Amino acid sequence: MEIFHISAECYPMAKVGGLADVVGALPKYQKNAGHQVRVVVPCYNTKFKNENDFDCVHQGSISLGDFDFPFRVLKETTDKLGYELYLIEISELFNRDNIYGYDDDIERFLSFQIAALDWILTRNTVPNIINCHDHHTGLIPFLVKYGYKYESLRTVRTVITIHNALYQGWFGFDKLRYLPEFDLTHVGFLEWNNSINSLAVGIKCAHAVTTVSPSYLNEINISANGLETLFRSVREKSKGILNGIDFEVWNPSKDQMIAENYAIETSETGKQKNKEKLCEQFELDATKPLFSFIGRLFEEKGGDLLPQASALALSENFENINILILGSGNSAIEEQLLQLRNDYNGNYNVFIGYNEELAHLIYAGSDYILMPSRVEPCGLNQMYALRYGTIPIVRRTGGLRDTVIDFGDNGNGICHDQASVGDICYSVNRAVKLYNDKISFYKIRKMGMEIDHSWERVCQEYIEIYTLIIEKNEV
Repeated sequence: MEIFHISAECYPMAKVGGLADVVGALPKYQKNAGHQVRVVVPCYNTKFKNENDFDCVHQGSISLGDFDFPFRVLKETTDKLGYELYLIEISELFNRDNIYGYDDDIERFLSFQIAALDWILTRNTVPNIINCHDHHTGLIPFLVKYGYKYESLRTVRTVITIHNALYQGWFGFDKLRYLPEFDLTHVGFLEWNNSINSLAVGIKCAHAVTTVSPSYLNEINISANGLETLFRSVREKSKGILNGIDFEVWNPSKDQMIAENYAIETSETGKQKNKEKLCEQFELDATKPLFSFIGRLFEEKGGDLLPQASALALSENFENINILILGSGNSAIEEQLLQLRNDYNGNYNVFIGYNEELAHLIYAGSDYILMPSRVEPCGLNQMYALRYGTIPIVRRTGGLRDTVIDFGDNGNGICHDQASVGDICYSVNRAVKLYNDKISFYKIRKMGMEIDHSWERVCQEYIEIYTLIIEKNEV
């Protein structure tokens, strides 16, 4: 079948979080399974865009009310990602350094969706599936069903995959004029709580809804930033599919970003060499257990808990642990984390920002990864950590609940129930004791490395959903 993935992010073209990793990997495995797969993302001013070659395959113009925007569709020439990558170039709106955070984000992603569909209209073939990702593409299922000029796409089946239901793309009905003309008898599909809610539109109109873990599907029926009743109403067409990770990218035996490659049987010495490299870089003691955090420094990820939890854990175990944090986000949290270096020099360090190579080294060189998330629809960091023999310390929520079982229950990690400083520190204390029990510690490390979180399994689940909605042939 012919599958289009339309998304605001795709690694390595543009990445803010896990959405990029999923859209960067799943299509490759779907193509390997014999399908025609194309990925469409906006043309941001990124390193990948500037360092690779693209051909223009289409030119057009779209209107948002009184504003006209010319656009081009650029195709990456080598298919080096394992599938066809297309960029929607609207220079006035997307030739910027950041992906999100602009006052005109609504206009930016509306134009992206319209341009993508306008281009698909001109192609010789009609895709079987358009898989939309998050609210940035949530209007596509509505336009395919009810937009007058998209009538030739009525046979296309649409899926919306929800990576994070907190962000929904609200805007007022004063911007309704931005949308291409549609059958006004269906305007109710656009409304949620007296505004246009892009995510809600996608959920209502898509033929299938997927979330990035089974537990997250259950959670959003109870707490989804105002969409709880909607999620409950579409449960029959919804499925939670746990994300995979790309074993070609995340493979400690081949990873060129780490100091020493290793496999399960050589993980003890291999991880120690990576740990020594990491500790040398950040002036830490490689003989002590190393606890690390990689991620965005926001409340959603428990980032606001890290300064106090780190200080308390270090005070209680000053001679016994190291803590290393890699992340960026809330400036107040960043400042608090930076200040801790003055008090715990030699046992603590922080890198504000994001560095892909450093992230790989942290996974390879750390003993534990901290994930005290309040919300974690799937979580990929714990899967990367397990793959590299780093034991996850997680709060039981979303995909963390689905992938990490406490070692007290013969599992592969350390779990706690509350997003609190106390629960984090209690888990750190448990981790220190486990670290000193080398037989149990290495057994749990090995168990994590043996788990199959590859995309092959996930790919098949998506194909089954695509096949089902095609066979149903519902309007």
